[in-house]
Amino acid sequence: MSTPVERMLQAKIAAHESWARTSDRAARTAKARNVMLSKFERLVDPDGLLNPDERAYRVEQARKAHYTRMALKSAQSRRRRCEGRRKGGEL
Repeated sequence: MSTPVERMLQAKIAAHESWARTSDRAARTAKARNVMLSKFERLVDPDGLLNPDERAYRVEQARKAHYTRMALKSAQSRRRRCEGRRKGGEL
């Protein structure tokens, strides 16, 4: 049986090896990008009433807000983890 750490390292090895064999990274991730953009299009224009330029602008703003929100949550999580270590005497 593998420990959780060993499983994580095995998964990382597999991911690195897979990307090492990938000749066209953009093609490999195109479907995921298209799905994500479609999600944002439905969010900003659920009825499909906006003109394409306005929709594209709003999609880009929604995408930026999404990734900025993720960055904020990550920073907050790192701060809480660091504060927890300080309280626990690890630092």
